[in-house]
Amino acid sequence: MIYDISPAISENLAVWPGDSPATREVLLDMNHGDNLTLSTLRATVHLGSHADAPSHYAAAGPSIEKQPLELYIGPCQVIHVSAQRSRRVCTEDLAAKIKAPRLLIATQTYPDADQFNEDFAGLEPELVEHMSGAGVRLVGIDTPSVDLYDSKDLPAHQACLAHDVAIIEGLRLAEVPDGVYELIALPLKLVGFDASPVRAILRD
Repeated sequence: MIYDISPAISENLAVWPGDSPATREVLLDMNHGDNLTLSTLRATVHLGSHADAPSHYAAAGPSIEKQPLELYIGPCQVIHVSAQRSRRVCTEDLAAKIKAPRLLIATQTYPDADQFNEDFAGLEPELVEHMSGAGVRLVGIDTPSVDLYDSKDLPAHQACLAHDVAIIEGLRLAEVPDGVYELIALPLKLVGFDASPVRAILRD
């Protein structure tokens, strides 16, 4: 069975306030007599489900095309937590033992990908340290950021940087039961970019 854990990308998809929403410009259209249909996509690279590059939160960090692809494919664990809005998830909130090198945390504090809400949950830096100690190399979350909306120093991002943990944000995990799956969420080879959208799926 395949779980599609990416939101649909359209002009309705919410992005971080001030960021570039998705727009489609149709250059040629067979419905208007052209020999083919051709369109242009313009959008932030932090669109929907996306992989952050270290260059997003570290000036000297590598850009997304330099990230090892093996981070984004392989055994993965989904854990649902009882998260509070505008609060950080801590180690004690994990209801299961970590069993895989990729951990996706379902907070259910960002329920509608088309409606941006500022009070989503984030991650405690100590949780990132705990995950790293348990062998986690990638963390994913069902919110726009591993940090809180009003965070400026980005402690969860910085903890991921310090412990070499890759980040995927904007996942849709509400319908996925807790358990171990195979994650496939490859970023595009965007040279110099600070993130890339991914089509994230889980296979059981």
